[in-house]
Amino acid sequence: MQRFIRLCVAVTACLTLSSVAFAGDADFKLVNRTGYQVDHVYVSATTTKSWGNDILGQDTLGDGDSVRISFPRHSTACYFDIKVVYHDSDTAEWKNVNLCQYDQISIYWEGGTTRAVGE
Repeated sequence: MQRFIRLCVAVTACLTLSSVAFAGDADFKLVNRTGYQVDHVYVSATTTKSWGNDILGQDTLGDGDSVRISFPRHSTACYFDIKVVYHDSDTAEWKNVNLCQYDQISIYWEGGTTRAVGE
């Protein structure tokens, strides 16, 4: 019986550790392939009403440049909204993006609109 209890404790510990190891799966790299400079990038949980702080701070994201966006390790959320603001103040937004599915999001300017492609 004690061997069974120890086995249950070991399995529970392994499952707990494996879930911690996969936390932060929403981390991704944002790549600007628009041909234009991006001055501001906002990423917020889909359930949040405000955008929060610009993740670029005082930096900008030039064409061909990328930025790594990381979330706290204890974060388990996957669905986020993304907003970019170009140098000329034009904006583009994507809602309810499952960032746990992608390692990289590339943005493109095509036909008067910006599209985001998960890779």
